[in-house]
Amino acid sequence: MFTQLAERRERVAAALGLNDGILLIGAGSPVPLPENTDQTYSFRAHSEFFYVTGLECPGAIVAFDPQDGLRAGWRLFVPEVTEAESVWEAREQAAGEPLAALPAWITLRRHRPMAQLGDPFPGAYADQALTARVREAFTHARRPKDALEIATMRRAAAATAAGYVRATAILAPGITERAVQIELEAEFFRHGASRTGYDSIVGTGPNSAVLHFEPTSRVAREGEFVLIDAGAEVDRYVIDVTRTYVAGAPSPFQRDLHQAVLAAQEKAIGRCVAGAEWRDVHMKSAADLCAGLVSMGLMRGSPESLVEQEAHLLFFPHGLGHLVGLGVRDASGTLPGRPRSTRPSLKSLRLDLPLAPGYVVTVEPGLYFIPALLNDPVRRDRFRQVVAWEKVDALAGIGGVRIEDNVLVTSGAPEVLTSAIPKALQQQPVNPRPPSAK
Repeated sequence: MFTQLAERRERVAAALGLNDGILLIGAGSPVPLPENTDQTYSFRAHSEFFYVTGLECPGAIVAFDPQDGLRAGWRLFVPEVTEAESVWEAREQAAGEPLAALPAWITLRRHRPMAQLGDPFPGAYADQALTARVREAFTHARRPKDALEIATMRRAAAATAAGYVRATAILAPGITERAVQIELEAEFFRHGASRTGYDSIVGTGPNSAVLHFEPTSRVAREGEFVLIDAGAEVDRYVIDVTRTYVAGAPSPFQRDLHQAVLAAQEKAIGRCVAGAEWRDVHMKSAADLCAGLVSMGLMRGSPESLVEQEAHLLFFPHGLGHLVGLGVRDASGTLPGRPRSTRPSLKSLRLDLPLAPGYVVTVEPGLYFIPALLNDPVRRDRFRQVVAWEKVDALAGIGGVRIEDNVLVTSGAPEVLTSAIPKALQQQPVNPRPPSAK
């Protein structure tokens, strides 16, 4: 790991183009809970700091001076562990130079411009324009995952797969969203997860159309969609997966809707090759989803025309995906120098750049029946000629379908890191009448 971190620092340093500038990257400090106690939220070092150190060290600072060398120019300054921290937290002194020595390091370089990433160091003046440029270059340099990162993500994918296997084993009418969440996450932890990668989403029935939904005590009814969006985190690296199932027996329409999303997803995965523009992958996926809706009689017209009119946003209102790794949207954004698109179908994209080997991207098309969109009179009038509103209205409350995998871009064919997670719409429960959980 230490060799990999040294290589990572050197590669990043070469990409920053600092020349005469210097760089500080702060880990950050624990955030106190609001109840005026001595408790804090669980500490997580800023991802920019963690990327070049692999450490969770509150208050630490990494400093870089390119004039000292691309590899030798990195210095780690750490705070001294107090007696109280030793007694109450069993915290051990991290390796590195004393944080008290950092001001002298800065003073020696006081006439040079400074960029600050991560959590800023108090009292140190940062050149804002330089910081913005360095952050853009730093983010872009860490988009390709190295061998250590990919190996860690494979471990997270295995833990995630175990959770989904358990969740599908208990999925049946009568189970609550909360019960699914409990079993899913417990299995993550049993298989090596350090935490969940993000707040797990489990939505049944109409809740499956809520893009970010917190599980409740709602009971899944016979024939309802159950959408699960969850992933395990291992050593700070995250997997982000969505599957949509049915509690009990699916209807023909549910099968058709699920198949339309699955077909679009499989085509999109195949397009995740080096050099492909992500916005093109997204727009082609939107057309594929429209083709599915046309075949089901819910939309009218050519898929390409429907996308050009932005009509697909009624049923597919989000971007196709984002980068994932050191966090759930790790290093996403636009290509350096590329402005964010203002087109409605592109402005919500979390990623807008050409794909490259080493990128791990989520591919997550979906089709939803969202009341806030479908009941809007302006949208209903605008798209009155291309949407079969009487059929759409009859599906109110059905929810939605999303299918998401994590795809590693290679120099050849894309590799699906999450292929072990079952996708079939109907799963066979181990216990047909699982207990509810509040």
